[in-house]
Amino acid sequence: MRPSQNRTLTFKSLFRGALALGLGYAFGAFLASVLSDPARAQEAEKPAEGGITLENCRIRGLSVPARCGTFSVFEDREAASGRQIDLRVVVIPAQASRPEPDPVFVLAGGPGQAASELAAAVGNRLDKIRERRDIVLVDQRGTGESNGLQCSFAEDEDIERALSTDLMERELVTECRDSFADTDLTKYTTSIAMDDLDDVRAALGYETINVYGGSYGTRAGLVYLRRHEEHVRTALLDGVAPPGMNLPLPMGRDAQRALELLFEDCAASTECSERFGDLESTWGELVNRLESGPIDAEVLHPRTGERLQIPISAEVFGSTIRGALYSPDLSSLIPLTVERAAAGDFQTLITLAQPLSSAPMYFGMFLSVVCAEDVPRIDRTEIDEAASASILGRASVRTITNACTVWPQADVPETYYEPVQSAKPVLVLSGRLDPVTPPAWGDSILDGLSESTHLVAPGAGHGVAFRTCMADVTTAFIESGTAEGLDSSCVETLERPPFFLTAAGTSP
Repeated sequence: MRPSQNRTLTFKSLFRGALALGLGYAFGAFLASVLSDPARAQEAEKPAEGGITLENCRIRGLSVPARCGTFSVFEDREAASGRQIDLRVVVIPAQASRPEPDPVFVLAGGPGQAASELAAAVGNRLDKIRERRDIVLVDQRGTGESNGLQCSFAEDEDIERALSTDLMERELVTECRDSFADTDLTKYTTSIAMDDLDDVRAALGYETINVYGGSYGTRAGLVYLRRHEEHVRTALLDGVAPPGMNLPLPMGRDAQRALELLFEDCAASTECSERFGDLESTWGELVNRLESGPIDAEVLHPRTGERLQIPISAEVFGSTIRGALYSPDLSSLIPLTVERAAAGDFQTLITLAQPLSSAPMYFGMFLSVVCAEDVPRIDRTEIDEAASASILGRASVRTITNACTVWPQADVPETYYEPVQSAKPVLVLSGRLDPVTPPAWGDSILDGLSESTHLVAPGAGHGVAFRTCMADVTTAFIESGTAEGLDSSCVETLERPPFFLTAAGTSP
């Protein structure tokens, strides 16, 4: 393996699962119904007001036709001149012959996911909403086919890179930056992108929209709500990452909280506590051992079966466990993973190292957002404290802040961080087990939102809106346009899955 290869995917692996915030927001299976209105198909061939020509198209993995087009915006919106960006727009039409006039605009996570690349997965989860409303996905500038800012170091999925002990080096970030010589990387922040989104709304002829944002998409949704409140009917914010979050600073702290909840839940479970004993003590002893130096692990490649020798450091182990905490299903393997790793067997850890989402991350866009909106508000003392507090976020904190020393940074006004004020209906969702956007972040935005309701799912991780019965709750909220009288009792039925007691499953 070339030295440069051994460094590269570490950066990508740090954000596996959702931040980055929203990496895990690939929502599931594909659409199962078919488009049945020929009039809508004919209408799709006509240019929409404002210059978007929508044509029938097929999205990979999507079982129904969509309507696709592009909308051009200036890279420098303030100057309104110079280079232009073609934004990719995908509309999944409502099934009704006379759909409601206010569609759902889906804001992807990351930052760095392309909404259109989640179209098939999102469409299935929104099938009840799509009965009466269009679903609109716009690739945010810097993602997907909207001048996607992808870095070459993020393109390989090699397992050895995902578990590399080397952190992202500035030279690789510099190479990525320099590959976009014709791009003004300071013009890809959230506020600019949300003004793009409103232009797309107007061009498509929608007066008001329902905003759904997951993870980083909640930040985008809040920014859109502040800048274009008059065009918002409702907002659904799932896993809140507000503008003042200061990523990546809280990543280790919030993940450590989720891990401690796992220890508590294991101790409270007769089966788990009898099987694994004092899991928290086992974890502590393992971390102390890893802190003294990497352990050379012999493992089998999960896909090829090839035998590999991989050094496992505290940072790599922590980042992998943190990624698994996003999903309660994956985190049910953590007790077994910790026990086996403490015995020198890291094979289960390799299972957890696989990406949670098949959708790519556009890391150039990620850096343009985080290096402008978050990192400048963090000082070196806070970085060192966060890195020493928990191995779960250490690599992310150091890697991202180091990368931002060479990435161009836009100037962001202090008003950007002020609480969003709105009287629009807002449904806020949080998972109690979420390692990156726990309920406290949802609570932090409520004071300014006079018509907001916050639901916390006891057994959910990162992403609540479309888990089992919650799809009915979110659909009812959008249909009624208010959380008043909303039957949210099903949120209490979302429980943590049982822990794996052996590699075969949850039975002893």
